[in-house]
Amino acid sequence: MTSHTHADDRPYWDAKLETQSRADWDALKLSLLQKHLAHAYAGSPAYRAAFDKAKVQPDQVKSLDDIRRFPLINKSTLRDRQLAAPPFGDLVAVPERDIVYISASSGSTGVPTASPFTAQDFDGWIDYEARQFWSSGMRPHDRYAHSLNMSLFIGGPCVLGAQKLGALTIHAGTLPSERLLQILRQFQASIIWTTPSYAWYLGETAVKEGYDLRKDLSVRRIFVAGEPGGSILETRERIEQLWGASVYDYYGLSDIFGSCAGMCEQKSGLHWAEDHILVEVIDPDSGDPVKPGDRGEMVLTTLQKSARPMIRFRTGDIVSFNPEPCRCGRTAIRLNGVHGRLDDMLIIKGVNLFPSDVEAVARKDHELTGEYRMIVERIDHLDRLTVEVEHVRGYNGGAEDLQHRFVRTLKAVTGVTAKVNVLPPDTLPRATHKAKRVEDRRSGVWS
Repeated sequence: MTSHTHADDRPYWDAKLETQSRADWDALKLSLLQKHLAHAYAGSPAYRAAFDKAKVQPDQVKSLDDIRRFPLINKSTLRDRQLAAPPFGDLVAVPERDIVYISASSGSTGVPTASPFTAQDFDGWIDYEARQFWSSGMRPHDRYAHSLNMSLFIGGPCVLGAQKLGALTIHAGTLPSERLLQILRQFQASIIWTTPSYAWYLGETAVKEGYDLRKDLSVRRIFVAGEPGGSILETRERIEQLWGASVYDYYGLSDIFGSCAGMCEQKSGLHWAEDHILVEVIDPDSGDPVKPGDRGEMVLTTLQKSARPMIRFRTGDIVSFNPEPCRCGRTAIRLNGVHGRLDDMLIIKGVNLFPSDVEAVARKDHELTGEYRMIVERIDHLDRLTVEVEHVRGYNGGAEDLQHRFVRTLKAVTGVTAKVNVLPPDTLPRATHKAKRVEDRRSGVWS
């Protein structure tokens, strides 16, 4: 992997790559795809059988559109193939001696799935992390506190991207909030990375502990990932106002690598790692591609990860992309954000609704704390939605005014009519990492 050294005022980590034309991007992706499919076919028994069954061969790929001839896989496929050939599964296309690192999913929806890396896979990932951190304004003079889980979680090694860039790194992990705040103050960290919910919780905790976030701490940039909230402008703005810091959203996937996309300083979408991952956006029902800019399910194909290639992996994330060049000069397509997950989508009286839609309304009203909970019940064979929110401390108006305002705004934005309960501040539970916002009383489970 090429070693990069940069003056702090350089705008790009790899200017030639990041600013190349769309035609050059497509040519690069096609070349990588052809080699990658051939590698998957030669090295993985499962892919070889699947391609043969679909009567499609890697040497038949003459354009990027030809990827649609290959079969789709999903999380269940990964789990089944891992159980069929433990410990890593027969989608792996290299000998075990070539694997130097594994991460693993949480297993919250079943058996944890392992994500293996060769040394070259790992180096390519960390180089991309450094590239993306650079685009978000990180420089060698920064002090970076990595406040994500440092165990098997794929986000843990992302800290090495900051080290490759030259920043001072603090491997904080998931420390108790009071201890993390002490570390941020002691070492005067200028950048932290965590989830949107925890950034909000940590800021609120700091205020309660008597910190002046602008004077006692030096955090000026906050990277967030792991929840759709980072893509919601209203959520980022509330966190920015609380901290006096700039918030940048990142997207990653445990089954590929830590960051697949992240915001540059323009914050107009998340720049995609196009040299590592080919994107399709499809109608989740028909499987047909949607128009550029339209919402659909994101399907990913790795282009360089040799340990376990991912060919047409259905993520379950509902997304949209912007194909236009960014004002920063970078030309990679930009993820507009994760609008929701198919697993999280609710259908209320025939209308599709994601928790992120409700979050945008809750965070926009500054007489509300921004915390919310959605309760779904089935009454007379119909699904009914109740949204619980909190008024801010010191609010002197009537709860009915906030209720009516929230109901009107939610109806205007989403088309859904909900019952709204306005609660006192600090009533709803706070999330220290990934928030659980939906209580589904139809089946008695949380989602």
